[in-house]
Amino acid sequence: MGRVDVNGVSTHFQRLAARPSGGEPVPTVVFVHGLGYDSLASFYLTLAAPFAEHGIDVLTYDLRGHGRSARPATGYRVSDFVADLRGLLAELAEDRPVHVIGNSFGGTIAFSFAATHPERVSSVVAIEGEPATQPWADKMERTFGNVLDEARDPANIEWLERTYGKHHARLATAALRIIESTSIVADVPSGPLLGEQELRALHCPVMTVVGSDGFQRDDPYALQAVLPSCRTEVINDQDHSVLVERHHLLRYLLLNWVTEQEHLRWLGEVA
Repeated sequence: MGRVDVNGVSTHFQRLAARPSGGEPVPTVVFVHGLGYDSLASFYLTLAAPFAEHGIDVLTYDLRGHGRSARPATGYRVSDFVADLRGLLAELAEDRPVHVIGNSFGGTIAFSFAATHPERVSSVVAIEGEPATQPWADKMERTFGNVLDEARDPANIEWLERTYGKHHARLATAALRIIESTSIVADVPSGPLLGEQELRALHCPVMTVVGSDGFQRDDPYALQAVLPSCRTEVINDQDHSVLVERHHLLRYLLLNWVTEQEHLRWLGEVA
């Protein structure tokens, strides 16, 4: 656990070193969480430790405005989050390409990071996450509106506490504080957005994991038609909460994915 200054923002991060395995270089996975309710804890409690146990270095961090990282009043465009990830890797002297695994908005950051810094990315995994395109921006504006309406209604907070406990109610209240104290609602949908040309130029391997009833339910395989190298896993009878509710399946899928990509990279190096 540590803290570094990244682009003027005090950023809280956590690293989990792989279990020693004979001194051979090991891959690094960076977990990127979503907006509002989320923090690095969602990965720490589900995937981070198992990945380290399987011989993978893990880095996870709190996005600006979230968790234990600082909350500037402005600076919440997708490009700001991308710059933070690049800056964090530089501050931690992580100069090897990394596998970026993002949940929800974390997946959006992962796509934009790969588009902007392709030399820094071994692969991208998006869990219920989409690239920052115009349809995505429209969806984000609607989502922010719904969240605001729900979080400002005391009856909804009371329902959350009765149904899911005080922890979920506190998360909803914290999300409202982020929205009301920063420019995040205006900034996030502004991108910068990726067009089809930028997406088709994204040549790193990509896996998307979506719920059949999640945010991409209208066309869960849409990205496979655009991205040069994309695999989609659809989890049946699952909504947007894939990471929370299906983390055991995710652990299996993602460990296999990273292992496979590392094997393919090794074959390419020795060919």
